[in-house]
Amino acid sequence: MDITIKERDNKGFAMAREDNKRAGIMTYSIASEELIIIDHTEVEPEFKGKDIGKQLLYKIVEMARERNIKILPLCPFANAMFKKLEDMRDVLK
Repeated sequence: MDITIKERDNKGFAMAREDNKRAGIMTYSIASEELIIIDHTEVEPEFKGKDIGKQLLYKIVEMARERNIKILPLCPFANAMFKKLEDMRDVLK
């Protein structure tokens, strides 16, 4: 699974691809230099149940750690994952 992060115009997204096919996407807004807001997660139907959303979230968490920024998870999926997974709460706003 290849996951890339791209940003443009105060928005960003992490996209998961497998064999040149989009598996899922997680979008976020750049609120400030210290904060991003995850607002949406979408996984393609044929990839459901394969932890694509979790992989996308971990990629964004990794990016947040590298930049020393916090995450506000407004997306219901991301919010639930932060509650469930203790190992990423260090970047939680």
